[in-house]
Amino acid sequence: MRDLKYLFAYSIPLSTFLSIYFLGIYSYGAVFYAFLVIPVLEVFISNPSRVYSEEEKSSRLSNILFDIMLFGNLPIVFGLLGYGFYIISSGNLTTPETVGIVFSLGILLATNGINVAHELGHRKTKIEQTMSKVLLIPCLYMHFYLEHNFGHHKNVATPEDPATSKYNQAVYFFWFTSVIKQYKNAWKIQMHILKTEKSSFLSVKNEMLFYILFQGLYLSTLFYFLGVEAIYFGVAVGVLSFLFLETINYIEHYGLQRNKTESGRYERVQTKHSWNSNHIIGRIVLYELTRHSDHHFKASKKYQVLEHKEESPQLPFGYPTSILLALVPPLWFRLMNSRIPKAMIPSV
Repeated sequence: MRDLKYLFAYSIPLSTFLSIYFLGIYSYGAVFYAFLVIPVLEVFISNPSRVYSEEEKSSRLSNILFDIMLFGNLPIVFGLLGYGFYIISSGNLTTPETVGIVFSLGILLATNGINVAHELGHRKTKIEQTMSKVLLIPCLYMHFYLEHNFGHHKNVATPEDPATSKYNQAVYFFWFTSVIKQYKNAWKIQMHILKTEKSSFLSVKNEMLFYILFQGLYLSTLFYFLGVEAIYFGVAVGVLSFLFLETINYIEHYGLQRNKTESGRYERVQTKHSWNSNHIIGRIVLYELTRHSDHHFKASKKYQVLEHKEESPQLPFGYPTSILLALVPPLWFRLMNSRIPKAMIPSV
């Protein structure tokens, strides 16, 4: 029964539904829930640090319930998107209500869209990888699949990785550099794959072209059914979702660096190269994403067997609180700079 705690990950979709249904001040329900209720809960709830035995890991990996809870996000996310855009396009909302729903949908896509896509994107089966890409469509960030799996995990905690934030780099500047450079990197990765497989640019193996096509079809569908304004709202929700993602990228690797070995290559990715957070509410809502050190140490590990790494640098707060702090750069620097291992702090 304790494994059913991951059903709590559906609390973000639930808060989003209530935001759309009740409107008024409640249209900001998902915002209040994610950035007020969860941080408060994390202050009062203890953070267990269980280490799974090999028998427990085997049992959890063979339990299909964990996958079913993950797959359930697809109909929920797209159903809520359709409901939200329909209500917005009705034209009966005030401007504050529209803004509230857009932000609530942005949070929904960031947590139960991109985050679930991230988990599924590391899976080995084609159907799970396809589900990952489908969830990335409304986020307008399908290239994340290529860049994250073949770029970020290879280059994390190095200057070559745009998704690793630098020491004293403000999150707003990081958004700009990370979004642009990751898209460029995705194209470089795609072109390298095509060259390796001796395929042409217009080949069916050029996934980047299909990403553009599918995202264009998604926006065209919004236009066809709900009108031109729906495109604006679709873009706004998508942008919000990937900016939330980039803020999470920012806090996950802020200021951490890998050293070069005598051979001139970077050292192997270790648990010290990602910030870890063991705050239980954020852990469950984000399918253990906050145990990021273990994830980068072995990217193929499924969320249900990720573990807390005590030796990793630790975030003082959970992800929602850390996101809010990152939005105030002087406060973030004051809180985090002293926690970065001294050997990783730039000398200049």
